Amino acid sequence: MSNILGLNSFHAAASAAIIVDGKVVCAIPEERLNRVKYYGGFPSLAICECLRSAGLSAEDIDEVAIGRDSSANRHKKLEFVLKRPTKLLNFVKMKKRKEKLDDVRTLIAKACDVSPDKLKFRQHNIEHHLAHTASSYFTTDWDSAASITIDGSGDFVTCMMSECKGNEIDVKHRIYVPHSMGSFYTMVCEFIGYDRYGDEGKVMGLAPLGENTYKEHFQDMINLTDDGFSLNPKYFLPFGDSQGTHIKEDGTISMSRHYSDYMIEIFGKPRERHSEITKRDMDISFGLQSRFEEAYIHLLNLLYKKVPNDRLVLAGGCVLNSVANGMIFDKTPFKETAIHPAAGDDGLAVGAALYVSNVVLKENKRHVMKNAYLGNSYDDSFIKEELDKAGVVYQKLDRDSLIKETTDEIVKGNVIGWFQGNMEWGPRALGCRSILSHPGLPDMKDVLNARIKHRESFRPFAPSVMVERQSEIFEHDHPSPFMLHVYKIKPEWRDKLCAVNHLDNTGRLQSVSREENPLYYDLIKSFESKSGIPIILNTSFNENEPIVCTPKEAIDCFQRTKMDTLVIGSYFCTKEMANESK
Repeated sequence: MSNILGLNSFHAAASAAIIVDGKVVCAIPEERLNRVKYYGGFPSLAICECLRSAGLSAEDIDEVAIGRDSSANRHKKLEFVLKRPTKLLNFVKMKKRKEKLDDVRTLIAKACDVSPDKLKFRQHNIEHHLAHTASSYFTTDWDSAASITIDGSGDFVTCMMSECKGNEIDVKHRIYVPHSMGSFYTMVCEFIGYDRYGDEGKVMGLAPLGENTYKEHFQDMINLTDDGFSLNPKYFLPFGDSQGTHIKEDGTISMSRHYSDYMIEIFGKPRERHSEITKRDMDISFGLQSRFEEAYIHLLNLLYKKVPNDRLVLAGGCVLNSVANGMIFDKTPFKETAIHPAAGDDGLAVGAALYVSNVVLKENKRHVMKNAYLGNSYDDSFIKEELDKAGVVYQKLDRDSLIKETTDEIVKGNVIGWFQGNMEWGPRALGCRSILSHPGLPDMKDVLNARIKHRESFRPFAPSVMVERQSEIFEHDHPSPFMLHVYKIKPEWRDKLCAVNHLDNTGRLQSVSREENPLYYDLIKSFESKSGIPIILNTSFNENEPIVCTPKEAIDCFQRTKMDTLVIGSYFCTKEMANESK
């Protein structure tokens, strides 16, 4: 039996995971604990919390797996620099900076308050995209699959195509910097004023408002080739001149400009953040998303030629583009997909550890990820203490009463904070750290944004649907348990689901089975019995911050916003109850 600590460190979305005897016991992004969105430093708090959840100490760690290998693809880095000698100094500086971060033993010892000489683990550096691949493949029960990982870049690679068979990952093709689907998307997002790390999802939501006005420019921007794609450099600032993502001393992420002056010549002045969104900006977002989808599907069809397997595993930041994922079954030969719930770089912690377990140690103990509830949890006694400290009025209810009272609140059109069980792994709230409401009320989106979320009006909210009812409502029945596919909503359901039906009549759904989350499933079923709708509107439990992690954070959010009801553990709390007690 081995205890493997997986890390994504000194990289955006720092995270930690613990695998014990081949099973993922706990996985947490650092941002949930230190409350710094996309934190890019060392995941000290996440390491300690994962060890605590697993009942282990730092001395119990046998292996440490890091989703970064600076020695990988060295020949391509050298080739790049030799063609661009002016970039050599930048690469030397980057290498020295990374070397300072490689004393993992000292960093873990400090985080866990132990002496470094007590730590016995072996360290493994796993190439970035191999860790991404492992995160998706080794969490299925499949004995083979085609794999693709797509992102901005990692260890000088932006896309990796592989054949997965048994416990091996056979890399068939790599696409290298500077040709990057992630950089393509980020550059255009920056140009229309979405210039912060993680803004890409907002632009995906904006795209349906636009038209294909700039089709020719976007086709010129990214060229589809027989071996993948290439970016047209005239639209981008050169790679290596301090462009891209930067991690500050405090772990926050800053972005440098990606777009060239040629973009300004074509499209005019870049939009400033928070300024009016014009038709031009909408049309640019449409063109971006449309060309991204074309390139995405092109890469998948190219992969199928290399690895003709009906099963597809995907990971990497670009795979969070759920609209593109929703097209896979119509536009490629693949029949099944498996996408890691933390498809972005936070997932590297799990992926690197699973790679060590399966490929390096050959433990032959596959962890089938049937749900994403890998975070920490709190018992009722702890929750009660926090409620009492905050002066919240509450009722303690049994399971059936909790479901009934919550259902009644949703039917009435109230907004519910729902805090149950283990926190979700990945960027989506999946029924454990969620805000819930009625999906069929015309003003519900406006209510949520005005009272709590304060999001742009064009951004959609997600429908959580009972998995066996999915095919009645959506045009595809392939499950989407981690909210990573967008499907068309059937015409007869669009008015009934007006609060979750996006502008293009789609929904980024979460399919919920009773096996994956019994309490949440039974709540949706209870809501259906009273409303006739087997769906609940689900959005993340937060207010312009990382998703709440602790009961205190959930209570604070409930108290400072206009949320109507908090259902936390066995406790049912409403603002009305609080007013009556005064």
